[in-house]
Amino acid sequence: MKSSPGPRRDLARRTASLPAHGRELNLSLLLQHLHTQGPMSRAELARASGLTRVTISDLVSELLTRGHVVELGQNAQGRPGKPAIMLDLNRTGLQIIGIDLADSAVMRAAVMDLDGNILTRIQLLTNDETGQQAAAQVIELTTKAIAAATEKIIGIGVGSPGIVSDAGVILTAPNFGWKDFDLHTLLESRFNLPVVVGNDADCAVMGEHTFGSGGSHMMLVKIGRGVGCGSIVNGTPVRGANSASGEIGHVVVGTDQGPECDCGRRGCVESYTAIPALRAALGQQPASGDKEAHRRAVLHGAGERLGIALAPVVSVLDIENLVLAGPAEYIDADVLGAVRETIAARTNTEQRPRFEVQLCEHPDDIVLRGAAVNVLFEQLGVA
Repeated sequence: MKSSPGPRRDLARRTASLPAHGRELNLSLLLQHLHTQGPMSRAELARASGLTRVTISDLVSELLTRGHVVELGQNAQGRPGKPAIMLDLNRTGLQIIGIDLADSAVMRAAVMDLDGNILTRIQLLTNDETGQQAAAQVIELTTKAIAAATEKIIGIGVGSPGIVSDAGVILTAPNFGWKDFDLHTLLESRFNLPVVVGNDADCAVMGEHTFGSGGSHMMLVKIGRGVGCGSIVNGTPVRGANSASGEIGHVVVGTDQGPECDCGRRGCVESYTAIPALRAALGQQPASGDKEAHRRAVLHGAGERLGIALAPVVSVLDIENLVLAGPAEYIDADVLGAVRETIAARTNTEQRPRFEVQLCEHPDDIVLRGAAVNVLFEQLGVA
C-alpha cells in the first residue's frame, strides 16, 4: 500500500540558479519542489522555480529519462482548457538502503522509499565485535538489505558512531575499535553503488528535521552504543572544523572520577548514559532490594549527567528543540525529566521561552531515515 508523503522541511530556501551555476542545480531544484510539495504540473514547477516553461520542459524530459520523475496522468481539477499532466518524484520506483550501526546489541538495515517509509527491515545481532569482525558484519548486513530491495537502489546511507569525515572515513570509533577506517570505499567498491557514510547522530538529526518534529534550531542526542548529538542551527547542519561537532560522549562530567570509559578516561558522558553502561548499572543488585527505585535512580542519574554536558551547548547555540533518541526501555520519562530539570537549573530559561525537550517518536528508525536523507541529497540534490 502506497504511503502518502508527510510534511517536509527545507534546510534552506532555494531559488532558480543562473545558467552558469549548472544544469544539475536546476534539476535538483525541480526535484526539491516535488519532494516538498508533492505532485505538480510543468506550469506549476515553472511558477515555483522561476524558470521558463521551455527550460522546465527540457529539464523534466531529462528527469523522466533518468527515472527520477514519473508522470501521474492528467489533473481533471485544473484550470479551464486542456488538463495538465501531473509530475512527481518516482517515490515507489526508486529505493534507498539505510544502515544503522548505533545500537550496542544489533545492527539494523532497511529498504526505504524516497519518503523515508521503511519497506523491509533487516537485523543482525552482535556481541560487541570490533575491528575487522565488525566490518564483516556490516558487509553481511548490507548484502542482505540489497537482496531485499525490489526496485532500483539509488544509494546506501550509513550512520556510524564516532567521528566521520566528509569523505566517509571513520576517523575514530572507540566502541568498534575503528581508527581511520574507510568504510565508504569498502562498501562502494564491494557493492558498486553510491555510498554516504555519516555520524549516527548527524544522520538522526537530519531524519528528525526532514520527517519528524524538528525545527530550524534543533539538537538531537542519539544514545546507543555511544552518545553523540547532531545539531541544526538556522536551518543548516553543524559539522565543525574536524567533523567532530556533537561528540559529547567523551566529555567528562563532574569531578568525582566516575566509571571508566572505553576511551580510557573516567566519568565520560558515555560511561553513565550509553546503553551498555545503563544495561550494566541496571543489572546490578540494589542494596535496598527495591528494583524499581534502583532503576529510576540509575536513569535519573544518567539524565542528570547528560543534562550537565548539554546545558552549555544549548545556551551557546540557542537551541529551541532538544530531542532524545534511544531505546524506549532505557531512554524514558525518567531520563527526559532529569535532562529537562538539569538544563533548567543550569541555564537562563527566560532567554529561551520556546525551548522544549522531548523524546524521539520513532527512535529505532531515526538513523535509518536520516541515512536516507543523506542519500537523497547526494544523489538527487533533495535536502
